Amino acid sequence: MSIASYLSEDIGTSVEFETFRSSFREKLHKAFTMRGDFDEVSTSRGLPPFMMREIQSTTPLSVFIPEEYGGRGGHVHECQSILATASYESLALSLTLGINGALFLQPLTKYGAESVKGPIFERFIEEKNLGGLMITEPDYGTDALSMETSYTEEGGAYHLEGTKHWAGLTGWADFWLVAARRQGANGDLSRDIDFFIADMNQPDQMIEVEEFYENLGLYMIPYGRNHVDIQVPEAHRLQPESTGIKMMLDILHRSRIEFPGMGMGFLQRILDEALAHCKERFVGGKPLLEYDQVQRRLAKLQAAYTACSAMCLHTSEHAHTDNNLAGEALSANAVKTVVTDLMQDAAQSLLQLTGGTGYRLDHVAGRSVVDSRPFQIFEGSNDVLYQQISESVLKSMRDLEEKNLYTFLSNYEPTARAADYFQDTLNFEVDLSLPQRKLVALGRILGRVISMELTIELG
Repeated sequence: MSIASYLSEDIGTSVEFETFRSSFREKLHKAFTMRGDFDEVSTSRGLPPFMMREIQSTTPLSVFIPEEYGGRGGHVHECQSILATASYESLALSLTLGINGALFLQPLTKYGAESVKGPIFERFIEEKNLGGLMITEPDYGTDALSMETSYTEEGGAYHLEGTKHWAGLTGWADFWLVAARRQGANGDLSRDIDFFIADMNQPDQMIEVEEFYENLGLYMIPYGRNHVDIQVPEAHRLQPESTGIKMMLDILHRSRIEFPGMGMGFLQRILDEALAHCKERFVGGKPLLEYDQVQRRLAKLQAAYTACSAMCLHTSEHAHTDNNLAGEALSANAVKTVVTDLMQDAAQSLLQLTGGTGYRLDHVAGRSVVDSRPFQIFEGSNDVLYQQISESVLKSMRDLEEKNLYTFLSNYEPTARAADYFQDTLNFEVDLSLPQRKLVALGRILGRVISMELTIELG
């Protein structure tokens, strides 16, 4: 099913994009099925060069690049559709494209200096370059604002020093966005965050890989620990609209809200595989499909697919780089947490249905479990984001001096229509000073009410 089929008429899609996407899908099929056995390849680290060349031959990352720089225009529904097309074949490939798009190309489009954008975009289109983002450090993951990577100004350039890890595409990317804090004359680090472009083709901007990690899933994507000691030109510093922290929030919220694109194709593949298996597998003289517990699992997979479709529509209408998403934490966090929970739950269901046959890395069921699991961790642990969802809602309730959850949600734009479906469940007074574990539990509920609202909007 096309992402574009859900879009409002004012967004639309072109026949030309349908041709572009079909060509990309054919290249994926050729790379993963005709020229190589992806089930076999998926048990090894990295990706054979011929596969990457085949995939990149249609320049899928052009959907993230503005038209004036030779791209397709950065239309979010096209980005979502390409991510979905990729994730049907490989979640790791879709994440690779997502890292490039949401964590490098879109930030560069919005915050990069004009003098550097053109040459970099040209290399992505002509030379099929890759880019990534470095924020996380060994001692600072969730507490990223306390990062210790620093920078100083030295003769019209910036000197960056520090250690970064768990950056997707470690050792592969041609460009990096590196987050750092300004170091004052007394050695103290600024509270604000800045981002700098590092070009791996320039010797003084090379980031050294100290170690490659044995990541549990997503074998295609290299991760590791990186030593940063580089000099970058003044023009390589991103220019925030206000503060660097707000720029970082805009980047991360946009990335989180774009997760449904990766989830869409993945969930469709899970559903297709589950249906095919349950029709073909006979137990007790009848197909699995005739057992009501199996039907329950399949119904939940279909519901997850529908919810993700609704999120894709929401993303397509709100995530353009013209919009500043720094203040959209509630929406971004709800979309990211719920869709990644749906992805992991769906993978677990497929594995349960396939049984021992699927408990292998070279089977789509087993691979889906380990590949989808980190989506609940990176770009904000779901537990932390659920807590933040609750804190945001409870703050609004305190401001309005409202204690009844249903009363508040029924008049709150992100949940107004959906709240009525859960009136009996939500009709209680909330303790506005809940402990963290309760905030996480409440956040899970709120995230699903928000998702229900998006599904109603889809309808």
